[in-house]
Amino acid sequence: MTVHAAPPTAMAWPKMADGEPATLVAALARNAAEFGNRVAFRERRYGVWQEQTWREVLEEVAAIAAGLEARGLKAGSALTVIGDNRPRLYYAMMAANMLRAFPSPAYPDIPLEELIAATRHGAPTVAFAEDQEQVDKLLELRGAIGRPTTIAYDDVRGLGAYAGEGIISIATLIAEGRERLAKEPGLMAELVGRAGTDDITVLLHSSGTTGQPKGIPLRHRNITRGVLNAAQSGYFRKHEELFAYLPTAWVGDFVFTLGAGLMLTATINIPERQETVLHDLREVSPTFYLAAPRAWDQMLTRIQVGIKNSTPLKRRLFDIFMPLAVELERKRLAGGTPTLAERLVNRIGDVLVYAPLRDYLGLSRAERAFTGGEALGEDTFLFFRALGIRLKQFYGQTETSALTAAQTEGHVKLHTVGRPMAGVEIRIDDSGEILVRSPSVIDGYFDDADASAKAIVDGWLHTGDAGRFEDDGDLVVLGRVSEVVRTAAGERYIPNFIENRLKFSPYIRNVAVLGAGRDMLTAIVCIDFEAVGHWAEERRLSYTSYADLSQKPEVQGLVASVVAHVNQTQPEPLRIRRFVNLHKDFDADDGEITRTRKLRRNIIETTYAPLIDALYGEARETVYDAAITYESGEHGVIRRTLTISEVAV
Repeated sequence: MTVHAAPPTAMAWPKMADGEPATLVAALARNAAEFGNRVAFRERRYGVWQEQTWREVLEEVAAIAAGLEARGLKAGSALTVIGDNRPRLYYAMMAANMLRAFPSPAYPDIPLEELIAATRHGAPTVAFAEDQEQVDKLLELRGAIGRPTTIAYDDVRGLGAYAGEGIISIATLIAEGRERLAKEPGLMAELVGRAGTDDITVLLHSSGTTGQPKGIPLRHRNITRGVLNAAQSGYFRKHEELFAYLPTAWVGDFVFTLGAGLMLTATINIPERQETVLHDLREVSPTFYLAAPRAWDQMLTRIQVGIKNSTPLKRRLFDIFMPLAVELERKRLAGGTPTLAERLVNRIGDVLVYAPLRDYLGLSRAERAFTGGEALGEDTFLFFRALGIRLKQFYGQTETSALTAAQTEGHVKLHTVGRPMAGVEIRIDDSGEILVRSPSVIDGYFDDADASAKAIVDGWLHTGDAGRFEDDGDLVVLGRVSEVVRTAAGERYIPNFIENRLKFSPYIRNVAVLGAGRDMLTAIVCIDFEAVGHWAEERRLSYTSYADLSQKPEVQGLVASVVAHVNQTQPEPLRIRRFVNLHKDFDADDGEITRTRKLRRNIIETTYAPLIDALYGEARETVYDAAITYESGEHGVIRRTLTISEVAV
């Protein structure tokens, strides 16, 4: 059915004093009016890239909003969104904003207990799901707490028999909304103008490392002004090609994908599924790319494995040119000027090695590439910059819309996160804590006055991070203030600071450094199964499982060498003396880490208390009874013998 509504050019939308859209809905309307035929969303479905223009997106978002309002979605209420990146899930988020409601996305793999906690804010009665798996999860949630009463799904496969009350396809909702828009010609224009700058645009959640996750409401003004300030600082530009593969529940996706896409009229490219991300990335070749440190590490491992399995000529060229490129980049970052010969060799290396690798990764057009969330290893950072990818660090939190500080080209250091973005003030208080004030900072937590009063004082957000400024104004982030602990001898340290440096190694996936109130530091190490497995195969070292591989004497020695290397950067009292390779990786389903892979130290210390006691004993091995849950739901115990290794200091 054709929607008889005012054309986008005839609509008025809220504007800021400088004429920029005041809300994300206004940005959508602006894009439809001024760039109506430009591609807004591009999705790979069934192997074919399908496109929708900004005008088409506006019409579909308005139809969803009209359908949702008819089904009872009210202003000020939350809308649960769960699933991998899909255009219609993004449209649902924008539709909620049209109604002055707000989306609250959840991680696709979230278990029921965490989903209950995540949906306690805003009492969402409506939910959007990607597919049958997520519908089943929402029905389980409904059975536990009585809501959501309405569940809309995108992928119809497997849902033909789901005729329960309140379960509809998004396509049906859109059809209902289009019919309403046809009957009410002025409705679309009215929907465009409803949202105000102070309305919540998205409700995200803290990681919950120390308790129940806090609701973090980002308002339209936080995102709109924050993105524009970041663009002014050179971190974005107009009409980017973005790649939407990050979890929708993470601030990095909402701000760097949807927020930046709307405010800067970018094209948002969505992979077919998580398993095809690498293939789809090569086909898109985005101009802006953001990835967590672990993703960059995995990308480097993939290159190294691919080179080892390539032809002798390719291996030889890689072995010749890459070390030269890395040393040249190190020289540049140290302020040196390449010689004519170095520039010539680098140009040849670019033709033979670097450019083909950038093309292989899908980053040949990545003019802006960033990493954040935690520290990235020096070797990985230098490798990608040597490859010609202008990788930079950024710093931010969900509470700051992830827009706080970042490096700029020509001013990149290995150990800093750059300087404050435009419109951002940063200071360090007497305790060493980083304080932030900017338009992108939240007003407070959702329905949590006590937490809000502690976090935001006189407009300054207390980040909980410890840091310092260098003489040139660059910010150094040391770790969490709350994680500053003391050994029995009174030596102060931040476990996460040491852990990040251990994880710079591709062979260590997770690690927990212990030592608070103890006479020495020890560590529980989780190896990276893929990287260590490849290392073992190169040495013809056989193994049967993660547990078997982790306890091999050769692997113990490999990890010991990594620990010894990091120890050299630490003062003698803060060097790790003993460690144990765990029989498995830390698992979010076991509560040991969050969905963003942050350690839950209290749970680790409780779960592995007998193992920790052994680390501080004199034994060279210990027997650990590991609790397991079978697919049937039954529980059992597997006894593991774990080796305790000493590290020379």
